[in-house]
Amino acid sequence: MYQYTEEQIVSMKKVEATRASRLGAELRRMTAEEKDEVLASFHPDYIASAYEELKAGPNKGGKVLHELAALLQGRSRVLGKKIDLKNPDYDVDVLVIGGGGAGSSAAIEADNCGANVMIVTKLRLGDANTAMAEGGIQAADRENDSPAIHYLDALGGGHFKNKPSLLYKLVTEAPEAIKWLNDLGVMFDKAPDGTMIETHGGGTSVKRMHACRDYSGSEIMRVLRDEVLNRGITVVDFTSAIELIKDKEGKAAGAVLLNMETGEILVARAKTVIIATGGAGRLHYQGFPTSNHYGATADGLVLAYRAGAKLLYPETLQYHPTGAAAPTQIFGALVTEKVRSLGAQLVNKEGVAFVNPLETRDVTASSIIRECKQNGGGVRTADGEGVWLDTPLIDLLNGEGTIEKRIPAMLRMFGKYGIDIRKEPILVYPTLHYQNGGIDISPDGMSGVENLYVAGEAVGGIHGTNRLMGNSLLDVIVFGRNAGKHAGEKSKTVKLGALTLDFVKAFEKELEGAGLRPSMPSPRLLPDYRRKDL
Repeated sequence: MYQYTEEQIVSMKKVEATRASRLGAELRRMTAEEKDEVLASFHPDYIASAYEELKAGPNKGGKVLHELAALLQGRSRVLGKKIDLKNPDYDVDVLVIGGGGAGSSAAIEADNCGANVMIVTKLRLGDANTAMAEGGIQAADRENDSPAIHYLDALGGGHFKNKPSLLYKLVTEAPEAIKWLNDLGVMFDKAPDGTMIETHGGGTSVKRMHACRDYSGSEIMRVLRDEVLNRGITVVDFTSAIELIKDKEGKAAGAVLLNMETGEILVARAKTVIIATGGAGRLHYQGFPTSNHYGATADGLVLAYRAGAKLLYPETLQYHPTGAAAPTQIFGALVTEKVRSLGAQLVNKEGVAFVNPLETRDVTASSIIRECKQNGGGVRTADGEGVWLDTPLIDLLNGEGTIEKRIPAMLRMFGKYGIDIRKEPILVYPTLHYQNGGIDISPDGMSGVENLYVAGEAVGGIHGTNRLMGNSLLDVIVFGRNAGKHAGEKSKTVKLGALTLDFVKAFEKELEGAGLRPSMPSPRLLPDYRRKDL
């Protein structure tokens, strides 16, 4: 059971004492100037010393975080190995790399095209950030809403840097994505008359968040996984893609695979390839904790980059405002934004609410960091510090039982440590959550490398430089289906030439020409949590 410190107990009493005065009070939204100031001063993306300039590759001259630069300019795992490209172990129409929501959606749609599809995933099918998403999925499917309003919300949230063609596809195809999931069997929250219950998210002007309590991603992944398996789509799990393969004409033509259990090297030949490898939280940029699953190590970005695909906004990350700051056992775990959309307020150690809880994620995260680092409003924890998220307000505002009904996963997660979020506030601090930047694609899902498609969190540009809640589960479905349809259709006309890895050697020479002789194996594949002092 979690033991509060004396300082935490004193602070919690102040939160309780001010709760009645804060009940129903709405904090004003920040002005554009105030938002710009807090972001520039406190958001991790603005820390210049955390970045370096790339010396090689399609984004040469651009800046990325040190941890990502080391992998983008790292040493390929295929160098020095004998790899038989003439006798592939697998020969398919469409190779999907990644077994989360985007990869599964892509595989289903490619299968609908009649393509021979194979999924390779380094963990198990469904072990992905998709399954860990909690709050919901956006779609403008009500009379008081429209894709145009959804577009404007997401454009503003993304600091007007969203790629217009991708954002247009996201919002216009959102209602159909919800219908598709509902028809597949996703159990969305519904009123007694069968209409879907929708809520607000940070940065949204209209309630358009569809949810399955607070395990929306898990429910969506459950249904997609079942659909993949029921269709008999080939799934090769515990197997990582360690390099893409091209043909002599420069088209994507498969991947070199590594069996994570035996160490065996395998070759998969494919007419089209879809990267759906997810995010990068397990690189722990700038030492931040993460809400991401164990395999989120930016593999897709590394493979695509070495093959010649350009990245868009790779320097931008999303730090979710509310990761668990205590207990240590769940440090960094996601506390869904839905908690705030239901009425919980962010409160400092003196019991003062200091930011509107539904500002965009980057502004809210920066405000929490400012409260702790500059204003002295943080509460010390075993792993650093945090602020209070006053969860008891939810039942007070919405009626007793709301927490148990609407956010049961949160109730269980903290309940394991003796913390009853219906009666006690919880300590939170920003956690590394989402890879805003990624591989640049056209509206059909193809990258700058012919026949190499991308979907999900590995894509850059959909969300600009900051994503709104609920648009990630949405892009997983919209762009997963999109990549699957186009890759499946394209595979019908592809004529592959001889397979080659010459581009890997060419990239190594480019690194040498830039004065780089990397030794770090790239991609990372899994995080390393071994103690370095032993």
